[in-house]
Amino acid sequence: MPPTAVDLSEFEPPVEDPILRTLGRGVASFYGRRFHGRRTANGERFDMNAMTAAHKTLPFGTKVRVTNPSNGRSVIVRINDRGPFTRGRTIDLSRAAAREIGMIARGHARVELDIVR
Repeated sequence: MPPTAVDLSEFEPPVEDPILRTLGRGVASFYGRRFHGRRTANGERFDMNAMTAAHKTLPFGTKVRVTNPSNGRSVIVRINDRGPFTRGRTIDLSRAAAREIGMIARGHARVELDIVR
């Protein structure tokens, strides 16, 4: 092999961090059956089995990683609705997203939020 050649078997490309911005911590709740099939704020129909969420200010289509620090489980959701409208809550997850991070039994959980690519 010439001295100027690069051995690709030893080359590891840099790993891009998927986090664009950390939003901090907050309290998540979830919504499901009662709203299933109704129109969301962006005009699509709410599907409690989809990985979606409601946030008061984030643009529709924003992808957010929601992590439950008590069990380390996380999920990536797409913002498609406005809310939550309960004081002290930061984000409302679909039932499926809430199940993924293990918060169905309590109905709410402290979470960490990050905007991702």
